[in-house]
Amino acid sequence: MKTISKVGSIVIGLVTILSVSTPLCAQDKVEANLGVDLVNQYIWRGQDLGNVSLQPTLGVSWKGLSLSAWGSVGITRAEDTKELDITLSYSTKGFTVGLTDYWFSNGSYFQYKSGKTTHIWEGFVGYDFKYFTATWYTNFAGDDGLNNSLNRAYSSYIELKAPFRLAKLDWEGSVGIVPWATTIYGTTGFACTSVGLKATKDFVIKEKYHLPIFVGLNANPDSGKMYLLCGLGFHL
Repeated sequence: MKTISKVGSIVIGLVTILSVSTPLCAQDKVEANLGVDLVNQYIWRGQDLGNVSLQPTLGVSWKGLSLSAWGSVGITRAEDTKELDITLSYSTKGFTVGLTDYWFSNGSYFQYKSGKTTHIWEGFVGYDFKYFTATWYTNFAGDDGLNNSLNRAYSSYIELKAPFRLAKLDWEGSVGIVPWATTIYGTTGFACTSVGLKATKDFVIKEKYHLPIFVGLNANPDSGKMYLLCGLGFHL
């Protein structure tokens, strides 16, 4: 319970700071979004977490502050990952900072005791440089991995993304790097675990509903794996 108390204090502090720094105006509105994606494989940061999966999302945002819930459940194999992520973040002038609570359903959601919880708490910070974005993620509590000395690894991940437009499609190139050893990503030191290229076509229905379809290639140079990914979604 000490771990979750610390996390709760951080979240409450972040919300308080943001509330003070962004005064409410009469014209300000809370925006909501919801959607569901169907993907042929669930590949996350170069790791294979399952075959065909449904991935719903629900979120609200206000003046750069956002709170969202995202999930994934495999629909072809019982052993595929079942996951629920809650993310709180704040973005302003290209800068983003936030916290994510990852939970995996092989344990109780309300079990927070060290050594027994299946929650992982991660902090992240990123910046949009206009032509590409760079984000650093680090696990700081929960069921983190171990390093080569069998101590908490504070597992981290550095992600670079570059969006561009080509042949009437929206493209995105990405590179993911694990800076040190951790069992979370299966690395023994500095490693590149993800190199990807994805193309997306967003079909708009009645100017309100979006039906994005994507196809992409993703490689994990560290493990020697290569994936051809595709998916479609329905979003409001």
